[in-house]
Parts: sequence; structure tokens; C-alpha cells
Amino acid sequence: MNRRALIGLLFLAGSGLAPAQTDPGKEVIGTLTVTVYHATNGDAEASGQRAKAASEEIVKRLTGEQKLKFAHYRELGRDSKPLFRSYENWAQPLPPSDEILLRFEAQSTLTKEKRRRLDIELWLSRKKILKTGAAMEIGKPLLVLGPEWRGGRMIIAAELQPAEAKAK
Repeated sequence: MNRRALIGLLFLAGSGLAPAQTDPGKEVIGTLTVTVYHATNGDAEASGQRAKAASEEIVKRLTGEQKLKFAHYRELGRDSKPLFRSYENWAQPLPPSDEILLRFEAQSTLTKEKRRRLDIELWLSRKKILKTGAAMEIGKPLLVLGPEWRGGRMIIAAELQPAEAKAK
């Protein structure tokens, strides 16, 4: 190819006249919000100054599960990330710490019941402690009882939201 033809092709590619390459795997098909709670029967202030009271809705949901029943619940952190059609994502609910990470990837399309199957991995201290395939419903969090911490337990909640939902 001569030099003049090469320059012409580069010009066309730079001007946007070349065919667009779109990756269907990068299509956002939902949002996953990961929240970490501290649950304790002791002093609620042990969660620290940055922790805030959990909403009444989540307290009701948590106390409804026997293994998650505690006297006090505090929200420690939250992260919302887009759910891509074919790519994995990482949520980091307690920045700047990377002690708790959640990796997630879509495995099936949304059904009529507003369910989506996800591969989910929970990482604590750079070690994978949980790997599961979860059928998640929009607006209904998947709850995981986490490690002991400051006289209580951590609870990790992962909630699927539709693609048009804004991050909280």
C-alpha cells in the first residue's frame, strides 16, 4: 500500500466515517448495589463514627432471618456498579479499603419474573471465601453473613436493580 492511500485510510478512520466497532458485551443490563452492615447485640457505637443507622426496611428484612437477628444494625459502606452483559465487575463497598470485594458477572437474561442469574464471589482480605451462582430478583437483596468484627458480625447485601436505576 502506498503512502498516500495509507494517509487517506487514517483520515477516514479518524473522521468517524469508518464503520463503528461496538462491543455488545459492554451493554449495561442492570446495576448491582453492595452494602455492608455491622450487626451486634452489644454496643452499636463499636461500628465507628462513619457508620450510620440502617434503614427501617433493611432492619425488618434482617430481623426476619433467624441467623441475621441482632439488636443493632449499622451501615458501614455501599457501592453501586453497572452490570454488563458479558463482563465481570468488582464492587468495593468500603473504600479506600479493599478488605471486602464482590466480583459479579451476568449469566442469564432477565426473565418475566425480573430475575437474573449471576455468578458472585465474595473476597475478604484478598481471599475468595464464597462463590455462588445466585438467581437474584430486582429489589430483593442477597444477604451473606460475613465475618466477626468488633463484637458483632458483618452482613453483606447485594441488590440487583434495573439498568435505568440511578446509583444511591
